[in-house]
Amino acid sequence: MTKIKNMADLKKLKEQLQSDIKTEGKNVRPESLVHVKIAMATCSIASGSRETMNYLVDELEKRNIDAVVTQTGCMGYCYAEPTVEVTLPGKEPVVYGYVDHHKADEIIEKYIKNGILLEGIIPVNYRKIDD
Repeated sequence: MTKIKNMADLKKLKEQLQSDIKTEGKNVRPESLVHVKIAMATCSIASGSRETMNYLVDELEKRNIDAVVTQTGCMGYCYAEPTVEVTLPGKEPVVYGYVDHHKADEIIEKYIKNGILLEGIIPVNYRKIDD
């Protein structure tokens, strides 16, 4: 078993375990799935992210879209909550702000299903640890 040395290692292990649970018995490679992260910090929850998350989970399942949906802490975009990060297989993550049910539906239908970028993308203002 790998030793956990910092928060990044812990988060990586958590995501891997959640991915393993989601794909267990399906013979699916996690990198071939859509990944959706919903910010669930205090400001996010107060702005409706819990409802947005529940809607996304239900709708992705109803529409038979294989996706890994996870919660995350603060993304740093408090002004645009609820925020949702979507990563399509082989693409860079895209963060959408002000995601309510209507916007979540658009994200599923246009971006996840067809790869069409929508209005409301929050520009990246950070660097990854790996960079």
